[in-house]
Amino acid sequence: MKFTIGDKIIVTAGKEKGKQGEVAKVFPKENKVLIKDVNLYTKHVRPYAGKPGERVKRERPLPTANVAIINDKGQVDRIGYKVTKDGKKERVFKKTGTIIAFKKAEPTKKTAKK
Repeated sequence: MKFTIGDKIIVTAGKEKGKQGEVAKVFPKENKVLIKDVNLYTKHVRPYAGKPGERVKRERPLPTANVAIINDKGQVDRIGYKVTKDGKKERVFKKTGTIIAFKKAEPTKKTAKK
């Protein structure tokens, strides 16, 4: 999958067409991406343990076919790969040819089960 966490994305199809956001999570097996504050749905939570019920807005993943990456100039672009002389593989914007800076993802916290 060519998308990574932190990429600037625009939605190209569906009810959210034209909205922009940042990739929050990637699902390579399903070929989908989760974008912050895009494709929001309401989940109704039942009251439990003395807490009142509520409606929670949550994002749902979008197929990668419905999104496109935005390059440094603010244009819709595609991603390609280039192998350097060192043998490292780098992501490149196809229109401009500039290298896409790798953004280090924040580690996720996993809770230990007791």
